[in-house]
Amino acid sequence: MRLIPTDLIEVRRSPGRGRGVFARQFISEGTVVERVPMLVFAESDLESDEGFSTLYHYAFEWGKGTVALALGYGSIYNHSYSPNARYDDVAQRTKVFTAVRDIQPGEEITINYNGEPEISSPMEFEVL
Repeated sequence: MRLIPTDLIEVRRSPGRGRGVFARQFISEGTVVERVPMLVFAESDLESDEGFSTLYHYAFEWGKGTVALALGYGSIYNHSYSPNARYDDVAQRTKVFTAVRDIQPGEEITINYNGEPEISSPMEFEVL
């Protein structure tokens, strides 16, 4: 099932990654792809005696001892060390996703989980 919040993007299967966010049409560099509100809570809310819950993998680091879930499609963008989009905090508890290069229709929109598109620090998990 495809979910479509705007004419720009949709969520669908991403080979080898589960779900991902894809361009429905051409998106030019600098275009705001999505603006999302964030739900902020204690990191410990996602931890049990068995370790972190699956939800932890969809959360952004927010501040000391806190994490945040992005509403909209914000927590579904997949990671890339060569992303075509970036995310920035633009207001209190709001994140914006912006194209850093032209994105073609049908192309998956990816972000660098390190925060900046050019940072290639290793992730704590396996990346494709």
